[in-house]
Amino acid sequence: MILILEIIGTIAFAFSGCMVANSKKMDVFGVWVLGIVTAMGGGAVRDVLLGQFPPNMFRNGIYIAVATATVVFWLWNAARRGALSRHHFHQLTFVMDICDSVGLGVFAVVGSQTAIRCGYGDNLFLVIFVGVLTGVGGGLMRDVMANMMPVIFRKRIYASAALAGSVVYVVLLSWIPEVDAILAGIVMVFVIRTMASMRHWDLPVYVLEPEDQEQDR
Repeated sequence: MILILEIIGTIAFAFSGCMVANSKKMDVFGVWVLGIVTAMGGGAVRDVLLGQFPPNMFRNGIYIAVATATVVFWLWNAARRGALSRHHFHQLTFVMDICDSVGLGVFAVVGSQTAIRCGYGDNLFLVIFVGVLTGVGGGLMRDVMANMMPVIFRKRIYASAALAGSVVYVVLLSWIPEVDAILAGIVMVFVIRTMASMRHWDLPVYVLEPEDQEQDR
């Protein structure tokens, strides 16, 4: 089941990377790189933190194959369609948000599960931290490479959703079967992210600015 979930997450994040590459008008190589990085960047960082070398993306070729197939499918559709109406483009953006939410939930929970299986189950902070980093790592790398302020720092309750999903998984793991705990964590992330996207929820932003000189007088 874990392999199936990781493949679903890989497809979802690769598609998200393709959308960002499209918004930046990257060439086909740029689309492929951004798709790969988004899909597997978080998992690679997770493996490095947990001392698993080489990272799983290099030991199991199925992930790169799935991400590459997703990118190829995206490029084929983009070349065939050429342009979309504003309405259809907004629909595609909504689909990207859904895919991103699914990928975030899957990798946040799988990241925590991997930390537990590596023998760190007693260190809850590490387990949850690894889960969140696994979920947001690929998107963080994607945004940096695309010269964008990372989404996790600016809108739509992103890292907080991954944190909630990881906590739900870890807490429920002692009470219910592992499969149910995994699904509960993923659903938690998906619901929070989807609601935040639909209702434009953001975390508060507080900025200190100097008062106007006229007011000082």
